[in-house]
Amino acid sequence: MADKEKKVAPKVPRPNYQMWVILALVGVILAVSWVTKTGELVEITESRFEDMVRAKDIKRLVQLKSDNIWIIEITLKADALKNARYKQELERTNTLGISENGPHYKMKVGSIDRFSEKYDLLTKGMGADKIDVKVDDRQDYTNMFFNIGFLVLLVFGFWMLMRRMTGGGGPGGQIFNIGKSKAALFDAESKVKITFADVAGLEEAKEEVKEIVDFLKTPQKFTKLGGKIPKGALLVGPPGTGKTLLAKAVAGEAAVPFFSLSGSDFVEMFVGVGAARVRDLFKQAKEKAPCIVFIDEIDAIGRSRGRGQMPGSNDERENTLNSLLVEMDGFATDSGVIILAATNRPDVLDSALLRPGRFDRQISIDKPDIAGREQIFKVHLKPIKLSKNVDVKKLAAQTPGFAGAEIANVCNEAALIAARRDKPEVEMQDFHDAIDRVIGGLEKKTKIISADEKRIVAYHEAGHAVAGWFLEHADPLVKVSIVPRGVAALGYAQYLPKEQFLYQTEQLIDEMCMTFGGRAAEEIVFNKISTGALSDLERITKLAYSIVTVYGMNKEIGNMSFYDSKQSDYTFNKPYSEATAEKIDREVKKIIDAAFERTKNLLEQHRDHLEVIAKELLEKEILFQSDLERLIGKRPFATQTTYEKFTNATGVEPETTTLPPVNGSDAENKTEEPTQESNENSSK
Repeated sequence: MADKEKKVAPKVPRPNYQMWVILALVGVILAVSWVTKTGELVEITESRFEDMVRAKDIKRLVQLKSDNIWIIEITLKADALKNARYKQELERTNTLGISENGPHYKMKVGSIDRFSEKYDLLTKGMGADKIDVKVDDRQDYTNMFFNIGFLVLLVFGFWMLMRRMTGGGGPGGQIFNIGKSKAALFDAESKVKITFADVAGLEEAKEEVKEIVDFLKTPQKFTKLGGKIPKGALLVGPPGTGKTLLAKAVAGEAAVPFFSLSGSDFVEMFVGVGAARVRDLFKQAKEKAPCIVFIDEIDAIGRSRGRGQMPGSNDERENTLNSLLVEMDGFATDSGVIILAATNRPDVLDSALLRPGRFDRQISIDKPDIAGREQIFKVHLKPIKLSKNVDVKKLAAQTPGFAGAEIANVCNEAALIAARRDKPEVEMQDFHDAIDRVIGGLEKKTKIISADEKRIVAYHEAGHAVAGWFLEHADPLVKVSIVPRGVAALGYAQYLPKEQFLYQTEQLIDEMCMTFGGRAAEEIVFNKISTGALSDLERITKLAYSIVTVYGMNKEIGNMSFYDSKQSDYTFNKPYSEATAEKIDREVKKIIDAAFERTKNLLEQHRDHLEVIAKELLEKEILFQSDLERLIGKRPFATQTTYEKFTNATGVEPETTTLPPVNGSDAENKTEEPTQESNENSSK
C-alpha cells in the first residue's frame, strides 16, 4: 500500500538541444564580430603616415596582403602613445584598451613598389632612425570566418525547418525519410496494457473483434473448414462510444504485431507523400505478418472521390486513397494483414473502400443502453473511493443518451467536486452535481438577474412542470430549477426519459405541448412573451417538420418521407415541388398552433397549480419531484420509470426516493434517444 502512495516524480521536460546549439552558434559569431570590431585598426591616409615618419613616432612597420590589397600595419612607440591626439583616437576604437605591442594604425597602398620608393625618399638621411618594413605572409581570416559561420547557420536552420515540416522525430521525421510510415508499432516488447476486460457495454462488438484475434492466434480452427480471415473491420459509431478503446483492447489481446496510426498521418504538404506512406506501411506490415493495422479517423483519407474537387485539379487525398485501395485488395493482396479502422462519418466514405474484400465487416457501436451504462460506470468507478450510498444502477438510469466518454467525464467531475468539498469519499450527491454540470454547464452563482426577469423565468419553468405533470405521455419530472447555468440558460427542467426507440404520434404531440409550457405560461400570466423560449421553439419546429416530412405522420402529406440519410453536405435541390413545400409549411403550422392552444387550455385549467409552483420556485429556486407531489398531488398517470423497470428486471427492489436529474438527447433524434430537458431559457 505504501508503494502505491508514493508520489511519482514529475517528468522533467527534455531540453531543446537544437535551440541551444543555434543560440551558441549565434553567440560565437556575435562575440567574434565584437572582438574583431573592437580590435580594428585605425585607417590613415598617406599624408598622415608621412607626418608620423617625420615625427619619428613609428616603432614597427609590417607589410601584408589581404584580399589582393596591400596593407601597411603601423605600431607606435610607447612615448608616442602618450600623445593626446593618438590616445583619444585609439581609445574610441579599442574599447578593451590600448596595447603597446600594437599594431595601432593601418594604411592601404595600391602598389607596394611605389610605396617602397616613396618611403625610401621620405626616410633618406634619417640613418639609424629609419624603420625597416617587415614582410608578413599571414592571411586575414575574419571574412572567411563570417562566411563559413553564416553558411553553417543557414544549413542548420534549413535542416530544422524541414524537420518541423516532416513531423519531427521518428522514422518520418527526417528530410530523406519523409515517405516513411508514421505508424506506432506495438509488439511483444511494447505491449498495450488495455484488454477486453477494460471495455464495457460493447458486448456484440467485442465478439466480432475477438473472432479476428482468435483467427490470428489459432487460424487452423477456421481454415480447416474452408474459411478465410476477414480482410478488415470498420468500427462505426458516434464520438465517445469506445471505438479507439476497442482497438486498443485488440492490441492488448492479440499476440501479433499491431500498427496504430491516424488517417491524418498520411496527409502532408508534399505531393505523393501520402501514397508513399501507405505503401511503406503495408511493406512493414507484410514483413511482420500476421499482424493488425489500425487506422483511426479513416474519413480523413477515405472520403468519396470526386466530391468537392475542382475540374482538372489533382487531389493528393485521392491519390492516397487509391494507394490504400490497391494495398488492401489489389494486385498486392496479402492475407496476413488485417485492417481495423474507426470513423464517426461512414456516410462520407468511398463506396470502393466499404465493399467486401476490403472491409468485410462493419461493426456498429451505438450509445449504450441502461445495462451497458451500468457496466461502463463500474469500470470508471474502480479507482474512485465511493461512499456506501452510491447506487450504480441509479446512476445508469439517470444518464440516458450518455456515451462512454461522457460517463467517464461524470465520474471524474464527481471525484473533483468531492475533493473540492474536502470529503473523504465520493457521495451520491456529488454524482448528482456532476451530472448537472455535464448537462447544463457551470452554475452561475454570481450572475445578477433582476426581480422581473427572475419572475418570468419562474413562471416559464413552472409552465413546463405543470404541462409535463398532467400530460400522459410526457416524461416524469425529476427537477426544475431557476438557477442560471452555462452560457445563456437562466433555468431548466429535467426529466427521466424512457429507454425506448419507437414513438407514436400522441407521444410526440405530448412532448411538443410540454415544451410549449414555458411560452404558454408567459402569455397567460403576463399577456406578453419573451425571448426565453428560443431553444423551446427550435426543438418544437424541428419536431413538427420531422412529423410531417420524415416520419410520414401527417394525413395531408401522407406516408412519405423526404429524408435522405446519404445526402451530401451541400444539397441545394429539394425532393419535392414548391406546391408541396407550401403544403408542408401549412401542415407544420397547424400542428404547432394546435399544440400551443392545447397547452394554454391545460395551463388555464391548472392555473392555481401554476401559481403555487412558481411562488415556491421564487422562494427555493430548485424543486424536485417530491416537492411537486407535496404541492399539487401525485401525477395522475401510473407509469414505471426506466429505473423501476430495470431494477424489477434484475431482481432489485426499487427505492422510493426521488431520482435526481438525468440526461437525454434532442427532440429531433426521437428514433435514437429520448428527450432530456424541456427548456433552456436563453437571453438573445
